[in-house]
Amino acid sequence: MKEEEENVSIDDDLYEHFKFVASEGQEPLRVDKFLMNFIENATRNKIQQAVKAGNVLVNDAIVKSNYKVKAKDVVRVVLAHPPHENLLVAEDISLDIVHEDEAVIVVNKPAGMVVHPGHGNYSGTLVNGLIHHFEHLPNNSSDRPGLVHRIDKDTSGLLVVAKTEFAMANLASQFFNRTTERLYLALVWGSVQEDEGTITGNIGRSFKNRLQMDVFPDGDFGKHAVTHYKVIERFSYVTLVECKLETGRTHQIRAHFKYLGHPLFNDERYGGNRILKGTTYTKYKQFVDNCFKILPRQALHAKTLGFKHPDSKEQLFFNSELPEDMKNCLDKWRNYTAHQHDT
Repeated sequence: MKEEEENVSIDDDLYEHFKFVASEGQEPLRVDKFLMNFIENATRNKIQQAVKAGNVLVNDAIVKSNYKVKAKDVVRVVLAHPPHENLLVAEDISLDIVHEDEAVIVVNKPAGMVVHPGHGNYSGTLVNGLIHHFEHLPNNSSDRPGLVHRIDKDTSGLLVVAKTEFAMANLASQFFNRTTERLYLALVWGSVQEDEGTITGNIGRSFKNRLQMDVFPDGDFGKHAVTHYKVIERFSYVTLVECKLETGRTHQIRAHFKYLGHPLFNDERYGGNRILKGTTYTKYKQFVDNCFKILPRQALHAKTLGFKHPDSKEQLFFNSELPEDMKNCLDKWRNYTAHQHDT
């Protein structure tokens, strides 16, 4: 007989903060451990407190910490206050506006800036700055003002923001139909064998680490993803590549190049923050450590953005300069390669 507690339904005044659907490949796993894999920056103690307070539900029933999540279970975390990301506060944040007209804004986002509020990042985001500088931005399907697409916190570069409902719908359609053009520059570990190529493989949440994306080449899990690349410059143990996105999946370039055996330089989440190629000399280790300090993030920059203007239908292209941290890191590698015989 099930314990009575497991059949308690949620109150109408509780707010959903997280919702996860366990994948078909989910092995039975305690709900507190399951949530640890999903929720970034959450401690196990906090999750267990939420479970004890009756704030964790599986298939709309309150569960205890020892409940084991199974395939297709719907796990929700509900609390008495609205999610912080729903309480958007306008902040006077300096934004690098590359282009603005009545329908769209193009922003050059610096590395380190989160695009929208979420768990652990409730202020200082691009959206906080946008709603300070621009009134009445339309909400996307996730109630995020102006956002048509996003790039990772530690990726720098260009995003387009919609100022009208029509622009939002039109740009969303362009991204869905893959008619936009997005070029990225990435520094990856190792010598990429081909001068140019295409990486194809479905991308979905990793079963081992839910904060990572994995590539599923047989296509029975995840979403279809295609990245075209060409080598721009070689530096013995790392390679600078230009990536053209055909699709825009979460962590697409980061996951695809790890799958290819070339994680992005200093990409902590995907293992690129270790010395993966090179010599065993102490001097070389010091050199790479210095590069990591100069570029304390994954070496990825959204360089070019092209789309059709929603109103005028004019094809627009925008380019952004490499930020200083990437420039300086590349200069160090150029210098190292030129004097490699001295190492």
